[in-house]
Amino acid sequence: MKNELFSIGPLTVHGYGLMIAVGVLSCIALGVWRARRKAMNDEAVIDIAILGVICGFLGAKLLYVIVEFDRFLEAPMQVLGSEGFVVYGGIITGVLSAVFYCKKKNLVFLEYFDLLAPSIALAQGFGRIGCFLAGCCYGRETQCFLGVTFPEGSLAPAGVKLLPTQLISSAGDFLILAVLLLYSRKSRQTGNTGALYLLLYGIGRFLVEFLRADDRGAVGALSTSQFISIGIVLVGILLFLRRRIFPVKKDSDPSL
Repeated sequence: MKNELFSIGPLTVHGYGLMIAVGVLSCIALGVWRARRKAMNDEAVIDIAILGVICGFLGAKLLYVIVEFDRFLEAPMQVLGSEGFVVYGGIITGVLSAVFYCKKKNLVFLEYFDLLAPSIALAQGFGRIGCFLAGCCYGRETQCFLGVTFPEGSLAPAGVKLLPTQLISSAGDFLILAVLLLYSRKSRQTGNTGALYLLLYGIGRFLVEFLRADDRGAVGALSTSQFISIGIVLVGILLFLRRRIFPVKKDSDPSL
């Protein structure tokens, strides 16, 4: 709604960047706290988080470039310099970087995925508030009481009431955080908390996409993110069912 929050001399603090920073720091803090409670390697959590942020940033921008490829060919620096990102690009590259890190450090990836899944949802919740402040990822025009009107200079169309899909997504992410924290207390099977995150986020993102009106690419009748959501949900289902599909041998490590 208001991206330029305040200025300190020549430095202007933008709402989008501030919320991303708050999300990253909250993600790390929650991950470290939970790691210590579970007697896991909290330094590995910090390493994974930092690596995930860097790779996630690059992946989110790369997928945005792919989605906006025609515009990228016309004005590459404008696309690269914009605030545009596609969250799924960040999730995919962030997870892949964590897999690589865990393999190099001889850690069980699924254990750390379970540990950090709530942290990821927390970071996304704050990130979507940043989207609202910047006006990106906006919703369809509406006369509903939930509609908000963005000012001039926002990334969203100004002067018309739009569905606040950013805040709907943020509320969904915080709800996923709460569900994962509760579920992780009872789940004893490695990988299930991470699998539940994939299921909940994938389904939620698929549904919210119907409410959005910004240009975000398409695959047939689906938006790019809806198409990816289907794959994310399938991966989540496979994680839940992997022990039935691929039974663990008695002499195997049950955490793999």
